[in-house]
Amino acid sequence: MLLNCHSYYSMRFGTLSVAELIANAQKAGYSELVLTDVNNTSGWVEAMRETKDLKHINVLLGIDFRNDVKQQYIGIAKNNEGLKELSDHLAEHTKANTPFPEFAPNFKHVNVIYPITIGEKKVLKPNEWLGVKITDLTKLDITYQGLPKQKMVILHSVTFLNKVGHNIHRLLRAINHNVLGSQLKTHQYVSFTDKLISIKKLTAYFQAYPQLIKNTLSISSASSIDFKFGKFANKNLAHYTGSKEQDIEKLREEALKGAHYRYGKMIPTEISTRIEKELGVIKTMGYASYFLINWDILKYARKQNYFYVGRGSGANSLVAYLLRITDVDPVELNLYFERFINPYRSTPPDFDIDFSWRDREDITRYIFDTYNKNGTVALLGAYVTFKFDSAAREIGKVFGLPPSEIDLLQRAKSINQITDQTTRQVYQYAQCIVGFPNHNSIHASGILISEKPIHYYSATFMPPKGFPTTHFSMIEAEDIGLYKFDILSQRGLGKIKDCLALVAENHHVKIDPHNKKLFTSDKAVKELLKNGKTIGCFYVESPAMRMLLSKLKADDYLRLVAASSIIRPGVSKSGMMREYILRFRHPHLREKAKQALPELYNLLEETYGVMVYQEDVIKIAHIFADLTLAEADYLRRGMSWKFKQRNEFHMVQKRFFDNCKKKGYADTTVQQIWNQIESFANFAFSKGHSASYAVESYQALYLKAYYPIEYLVATVNNGGGFYSLETYLHDAKMHGATILSPCVNTSNSLALLKGKTIFLGFGFVKELQENTIRILLVERQKNGDYTSLLDFIERIPISIEQLCILVRIDAFRFTGKKSTALLWEAHLLLNKNSTSQNTPLNLFKQQTKQFDLPSLDTNPFDQAFTEMELFGFSKELPFNLVNESLSESIKANEMNEHIGKVVSMYGYLIHRKYTSTANKQKMCFGTFLDIDGNWIDTVHFPPALKNYPFTGRGCYQIKGKVVEEFDFISLEVSCLKRLPYIDRSNTRLKPVDETVAITTMS
Repeated sequence: MLLNCHSYYSMRFGTLSVAELIANAQKAGYSELVLTDVNNTSGWVEAMRETKDLKHINVLLGIDFRNDVKQQYIGIAKNNEGLKELSDHLAEHTKANTPFPEFAPNFKHVNVIYPITIGEKKVLKPNEWLGVKITDLTKLDITYQGLPKQKMVILHSVTFLNKVGHNIHRLLRAINHNVLGSQLKTHQYVSFTDKLISIKKLTAYFQAYPQLIKNTLSISSASSIDFKFGKFANKNLAHYTGSKEQDIEKLREEALKGAHYRYGKMIPTEISTRIEKELGVIKTMGYASYFLINWDILKYARKQNYFYVGRGSGANSLVAYLLRITDVDPVELNLYFERFINPYRSTPPDFDIDFSWRDREDITRYIFDTYNKNGTVALLGAYVTFKFDSAAREIGKVFGLPPSEIDLLQRAKSINQITDQTTRQVYQYAQCIVGFPNHNSIHASGILISEKPIHYYSATFMPPKGFPTTHFSMIEAEDIGLYKFDILSQRGLGKIKDCLALVAENHHVKIDPHNKKLFTSDKAVKELLKNGKTIGCFYVESPAMRMLLSKLKADDYLRLVAASSIIRPGVSKSGMMREYILRFRHPHLREKAKQALPELYNLLEETYGVMVYQEDVIKIAHIFADLTLAEADYLRRGMSWKFKQRNEFHMVQKRFFDNCKKKGYADTTVQQIWNQIESFANFAFSKGHSASYAVESYQALYLKAYYPIEYLVATVNNGGGFYSLETYLHDAKMHGATILSPCVNTSNSLALLKGKTIFLGFGFVKELQENTIRILLVERQKNGDYTSLLDFIERIPISIEQLCILVRIDAFRFTGKKSTALLWEAHLLLNKNSTSQNTPLNLFKQQTKQFDLPSLDTNPFDQAFTEMELFGFSKELPFNLVNESLSESIKANEMNEHIGKVVSMYGYLIHRKYTSTANKQKMCFGTFLDIDGNWIDTVHFPPALKNYPFTGRGCYQIKGKVVEEFDFISLEVSCLKRLPYIDRSNTRLKPVDETVAITTMS
């Protein structure tokens, strides 16, 4: 009966969630409604899921095609083919960014409703209707008396529930048009008549026109949409080969080939048995094509020499390991295959494949080129929703609040802290739109490959990436059985790939990056791990991870796998990270935990009775609390906030407590276990995922142990990592490297390694334009090295500003002249408003005049300060730039001799991480380099942080007590003082004599 309903997926327009819309329509007496969001299909799947078990209301699907607020026509799908027609039409116009025409195309499976004003302009087709609004009734027998009533339907639009909802709608429209509320024009929003009214009121308005009521009902009765949900609603590419049977045989064939690759000529019986077990489940669940498509993608990647890591719960699968999708042996690690796939799991499987950031785009292109048949491939969408800060900022702008007041509003903890009436209104309305979708976006990595075109389930839009993207998110994709292929990028793989190339070039050594056994058994790697000397290495270089590795003395594969998961926020914040360390170091604590709750401890014996992995949630729920595997998996997934909103999660939570009570466990014990599950499940990794991360960490650690300079060059050329570029260059110096500024005759855009000398790349220089770098390098490659500054200017079209940057970074030092003299020469050759011309090499050299310049004063620290300005750091040791003598202090390598004592130290700030204590007070962890370049880790508790805050980058004098916990030494700071740098204007200057050759510019 309601043919034109909008949810908040009518972005910056609608005011109701899909569930709120359906619930309120039901309350108002309606048994049918059509969800027709404005130029959007995001709500389609959600609407079908919300109503699949409801008996008293039927929801149909369509699209309200509008140019801004002006309604062109409404399309209502008669069936699933109609959904595709609507999606095709919407995608065509959004891709081309063209307005919708006055008349709809020739839909075959769609009912079209036009505003009644179109009636005199168009001869209606059998599937086309005129919509009559309540406001049209006064004109129906006068202005529109000549129009056929047998082609009219009731068109009551629903956008909000009440006056507050109308105000929210108007605010959203003002946000959309980026105007003050007072500047919003009436044609830019809809009137108050678009509110939900009861079915009794609506039919009362139209009681004089029973034909319209009958026509309206006929549209809904002629429509039928079928979306299958659940684990067997598989809508993905049905088979990779010619049939599902052939898929399984192909999968078995490739798995056996992989078994020989992984285990040698004789395949162990245990492996053969596990292969057949997994293939049986894969066949039953219909996932063979998913495995084979991943195998095909990665076969292409290996052919292109692209380095990758397969991770996620897929690493729990032996078949995945044999297909070389992952490098984790699940048999060796006793990984729980049922975490990945089991006959009771309601959601599809999931592989996460990481590529180098340089290779990912080509992998995406390959997938579209290979599998996209008439729109069967799309990137997975996502929603950017309003958070409170963004909602307050946008609504504050609509109300005309100045930025300072908006800042205060965003910091307010509650409305009670706000006294101004207007600001209170902004706060209240901002709270109303928190969680509303603001605009469609792209999932970080997901790609869908379906059997039927994606437009059967969602329209697509074309983001800057250039690939069609769904309107719905991963939640809706899972609901209808579309599983995603996760193609991600990370810079860590680029580091490893580039380092391997440098090692092969400089040392003529070829390393197999997949030789995990070599890495995990290597003594040098073990030393780096247990001492936390892991700077630059994937996932193990942060201060927190270095601290954890040191406390665990982690020198084996299993401990690194565990560390990768317990460092995650949930485990550490729940206190279980500390408990794990205690039980690891003290066997009597393990025994105590086992005696306290043997049933739980036996399930988690490998991790000393502590929940570390996602599988632990499944084990505890299934075995300890007697939940089914399906319920256990739902519990694991349900920890994310979106799934917690669903009734199924709360039902499973109740069964967990009920079952534990039946088994006689103490209420306090059960609550403690539940709190542990709840605190970490959404953040913890699966064991296979942690194992995949650990493999990549080992690859990086091996390269860092034996080829540290090559590895650190690869690190800076791939965007660094946890720390700044300066930190990695410092680490390279500690390993014997010499760092030089870029040179126009040697350097490239990225860092270049020659022996143990690192030439910084031009790309690291702030404000040096990409075009300048490109032309410089192309010309050098084409016509050879530059012989002088003059030669450079004659060959390169460059402005005086760009030339001065090159001079200041000492890029012309091959001339033997100081940068101060070269700056004079540059300005004499190029005036401020000119640019050198790129002319062919001169047949006749221009004459030069010799000018003897007076002695030029130079500051010995000028170059260091110039580097800080143009690179963001100086190659000079920072302590050399401090403006005061350093008093007596200890160094990092002496801290173990002063445990428990208050000491003074000097440190150059590298990193700081703020956090909160249990009672919400602010504290901080700091990382510094001492005078010798060694690391100092500091703890700043709330009183010290409040009295002695950080005051920016630079060198600090640090006073505090040396403390040791589990062999990890740090400094509890009591006083912190940043040291001033040298004042350049007061530093003694040195005269420099220069003779400069200047070309006559006549």
